[in-house]
Amino acid sequence: MFKKILFGFIILGISSCGMSQGEKAKDVETKVKIRTTMGDIVVKLYNQTPQTRDNFIKLVNQKFYDSTLFHRVIETFMIQGGDPNSKKASSGVMLGNGDVGYTVPAEIVPGLFHKKGALATARQGDQVNPSKASSGCQFYIVQGKKFRSGELDTMEERANFGIKQQIFTKIISRPENVELKKKFIRYQNESAIDSLQALTKTIEPEIDAMYDKSDKFKFTPEERTAYTTVGGTPQLDNNYTVFGEVIEGLDIVDKIAGVKTDQTDRPLTDVRILSTEIVK
Repeated sequence: MFKKILFGFIILGISSCGMSQGEKAKDVETKVKIRTTMGDIVVKLYNQTPQTRDNFIKLVNQKFYDSTLFHRVIETFMIQGGDPNSKKASSGVMLGNGDVGYTVPAEIVPGLFHKKGALATARQGDQVNPSKASSGCQFYIVQGKKFRSGELDTMEERANFGIKQQIFTKIISRPENVELKKKFIRYQNESAIDSLQALTKTIEPEIDAMYDKSDKFKFTPEERTAYTTVGGTPQLDNNYTVFGEVIEGLDIVDKIAGVKTDQTDRPLTDVRILSTEIVK
C-alpha cells in the first residue's frame, strides 16, 4: 500500500522520538466495561469524537448507567440503552424518552461506520433535529447482519438519489422560483405525474450541474469488506455519531439481541446494566 516503506519508517522513528508523554497520552483510547445481567461487554472510545467520548466518560464516572436497561432490542439491527427512566420501570412500560436535559453536537466522522460492534448515540429524528445532535445519554451497540455487494450498491444509489432530491428542493425554494414551487405543489396534490415530470425536466440541467459538484455517497473498500464479512447496519451511516466499538463481548451483544421482545421492542425479561467502569 505504501510505496516508500523505508522513508515511512524513518519519518515514523523521528516523530516517535520527538513525541511528548502528553501527546502519547492523547493516542490512548479509553476503555469501558459494561457489566450486564447477560455478561460483560468492553468497548473502546474513539478519540476522533472527543465531545461524545468525554460525555460518555462523565456519565460512566457518575455511575449514571448503573441499573439502566437495554430497553430497545432488535435482532440483526442493534441493542439500545441509557434511558434513565428504565432504572425503576415496571414491566411492559414503553421506554426511550428519558434524557439528561441536553444534547451533544453531532460528530459524524468519515471512517467511523456502523460495522458489527459499533457504539453509537441515539438521537431524535431529522424533522425536529436537522443538525443530528446526539442524545446526552442514550446509546446503541450494532449487531447488524451481513450484506451482499449488490445490496450496498443499491444503498449508494438511494443515498445519491436523495442528494438530487435535496438539490431539487433547494432550487424550487429560492425566492425567484416561488411560482415554480406553487406549480409543483399543485401538480403533486393533483397527482399529475406527467406535469410533474415535465416541470422537473425544466430544471434538470441545473440539478445535474449542482449534483456533479456535490460529494457523492460511496462506501470505502474497508466499509464494504466489513459489511460483507462481519456485518453491520450501513443504512445508518452518516446519520448518527459512531464513537466507539466493542473489543470484548460481541457474543454477549448477540445474546442480548436474541432475547424475546414485546411490540415496542422491549425485552420481555429485563436485560440490565449492572455497572460501568473505566478499565485499562
